[in-house]
Amino acid sequence: MAAMLPAVLMAQRQEVLMETTEGDIRIALYDETPLHRDNFLRLVDEHFYDSLLFHRVIRNFMVQGGDPDSRRAEPGQTLGEGDLGYTLEPEFRLPMLYHRRGAVAAAREGDAKNPERRSSASQFYIVWGTTYSSIELDAIDERIIKATGGKANLTPEMRQTYRRMGGAPHLDGQYTVFGEVVEGLDVVDRMQKAFTDDYDRPVDDIRIIRAVRTNNSATKH
Repeated sequence: MAAMLPAVLMAQRQEVLMETTEGDIRIALYDETPLHRDNFLRLVDEHFYDSLLFHRVIRNFMVQGGDPDSRRAEPGQTLGEGDLGYTLEPEFRLPMLYHRRGAVAAAREGDAKNPERRSSASQFYIVWGTTYSSIELDAIDERIIKATGGKANLTPEMRQTYRRMGGAPHLDGQYTVFGEVVEGLDVVDRMQKAFTDDYDRPVDDIRIIRAVRTNNSATKH
């Protein structure tokens, strides 16, 4: 999968290796979203993500993890409400960073409870998505323009990506994308096909064994 950013920029990114029960996923974090980057790295350094589940999986959409309540969750326990007691200011960076396949983004409460669209401190998701026709993208573009008050829309490059590679364009301009999968997209593919219960939790747990930094080439924080 081609990187969302040019190779010369991607080579400088902080990266995290997430070892899971389905295989390894390597994530590059964006310097363009420093609040989310630094928060994610701090949690990785504190081993926060070790032993947490991917507690929400929706086929042809995304896989989500980072709920602290999932560490010792009983089978069938409903998850998704756990967090760390703080939120992050949104860092929308359209059209550079968007919800193409492999994007890593911050989960959040819905607009009714969270009109500022602040991000969860710990919960994140990895986009799988699907491909879209031009007509479908026209309709999604109208919804994005309305949802963002005209501050965001689908560019020709974004449209081409969503038509050929896939993703979740309806989330653009509303959820913060702060990284991308650079290795292990096949692992995400397996995850998003998991059999789930009525609350989208995989029946057979998919667990993060550990998450660690794999380089320190970017500026230290």
